[in-house]
Amino acid sequence: MCAEKNDATTGHLRARIGLEMLVREAMTTSVLSTTKYESIMNVADTLTEKHISGLPVVDKANKTIGIITQTDILSMVGVGREHTFKDLLKYMLGEPLPERRVGDLVGDIMTSPALTIKPDANIADAVRIMDEKRIRRLTVVDEENTVIGILTRADILKAVIKKIR
Repeated sequence: MCAEKNDATTGHLRARIGLEMLVREAMTTSVLSTTKYESIMNVADTLTEKHISGLPVVDKANKTIGIITQTDILSMVGVGREHTFKDLLKYMLGEPLPERRVGDLVGDIMTSPALTIKPDANIADAVRIMDEKRIRRLTVVDEENTVIGILTRADILKAVIKKIR
């Protein structure tokens, strides 16, 4: 009986955290970004050096116009979003994969428009969007669509664990 009550309490706590915690409480505010005119190779170097998997793509006014991710860059060699690790291994062994993107600049291969979220949205909404769209990050924007942060699955996990403790 005690375990059942504990499970119910924990489930309620989890649900409450998702609805009460806001994106602003979990997002990363120190955000690197790029422009659509940047070299894909420079972005690939940045992603590798900084151990991150994606960057918002912004215009001159720092307004979000897209996002570029490791997946977008891998699509250049034929590894698309829907491809599995097994597909990548097959490709490495010489089998072709469809949907190869080409270009030298971020604007040639970025995903646009980027999915964004406002800082006052709750974490539950962010998780739902990420799950439905099968993405790993959301660009956080203000009312003018200016980048003010990024929210990743890792950010959410850290914030939820901190709240539970």
